[in-house]
Amino acid sequence: MKLVFKVISILFLICQITTFGQKTSDDSLLKKANLEIYDNPDHAISITKSLLKKEKDITKSISLYMLLSTANIAKRDFNESLKYILKAKELASKTNDLKTQTRVLISVAIQYQQMELFSKSLETLDEADEYLAKLPDNSSEKNSETARSYAIRGMIYKSQSNSEIALEKFLKSIESFKKVSSPKKTYANMSVVFYNIGHCYLNLNQIDKAEQAFLQSAQYAQNNKAKSLEAFALKGMAEVYKQKRQNQTALDLLIKAENLCKNTNDLILNEGIFKEMADNYLAIGNQNLYQVYNKKYFEMRFKREQNELSSINQAIDNHNKETLIKSKELTHKFKYCLGFVIGLGTLLIALFLLFIFKIRKQNKQYHTEIQRLIRS
Repeated sequence: MKLVFKVISILFLICQITTFGQKTSDDSLLKKANLEIYDNPDHAISITKSLLKKEKDITKSISLYMLLSTANIAKRDFNESLKYILKAKELASKTNDLKTQTRVLISVAIQYQQMELFSKSLETLDEADEYLAKLPDNSSEKNSETARSYAIRGMIYKSQSNSEIALEKFLKSIESFKKVSSPKKTYANMSVVFYNIGHCYLNLNQIDKAEQAFLQSAQYAQNNKAKSLEAFALKGMAEVYKQKRQNQTALDLLIKAENLCKNTNDLILNEGIFKEMADNYLAIGNQNLYQVYNKKYFEMRFKREQNELSSINQAIDNHNKETLIKSKELTHKFKYCLGFVIGLGTLLIALFLLFIFKIRKQNKQYHTEIQRLIRS
């Protein structure tokens, strides 16, 4: 059942990527890339790479790297996605833009959470919170990023089977999203959060509330014309009907979800849909279709696990590189401090010896003067 409740938090990135361009043609291409990021991620990646080659502005480059990261997550290629989001983080550290730094850090936290590196995700969120605190109160950016931060923490609690605390975080996330000045920009994120709220209610056996949450998730997805998000919501609704033993209704929803996400190549979404279809066909006694979708489920699961393993290895390599850099910095600081201490010690010893030499010289002069006075 763990996979059934797999978090789709990576979809949070889509509303955080800024549309820009040096020319009208570039604007159109970027808009097209954003629209196709889930339904046709390979085309979105191709467009973005072509724009990145000629981009000179650091802030715009950061947004393009984030778009590349999101598109690769849509393909469940976490290895490539991690590479691009860490590049965005590297560039963001060279700017003084609090909004950009916060946005990138929370996106990095989403990446780690999606890879189930929860401690690393929480560590990154804590770092992002330091920047969030510096943003103006009630600003649209602060509300939006606060909402994303609450949502990611909620997803981590949900993954750890703590649905009550997760639900509390998700509801706070919804409150913050509702304060954003441009509601349309929050539709995709709201769909994701309501999807997760639905699963929390399922875990708490509050079926009616779960169904309402999935319906809201589907509505926000439709408002944003996001087929993959709508497919996730339909899968959630199918789980509700499966629990109600209305298996044919569940299958109808799953078939619709399968058609919506044909071009997305989303391994987790397809895996979840195939698992639910296999379960429902088994429940109605259709052994042939059960075998077909059970096979598809295991194939998709294997592919997803291979991708995640490769991504985790990449994350470990990056962590080791970061640790090595920090170690070198500490070694440099230690050498600097040691040199300072040795230099200061040498100076103090020299001053002390000079003081002693001066005193001895004065004493010798006093002795000579005393001897002269005695003789006289």
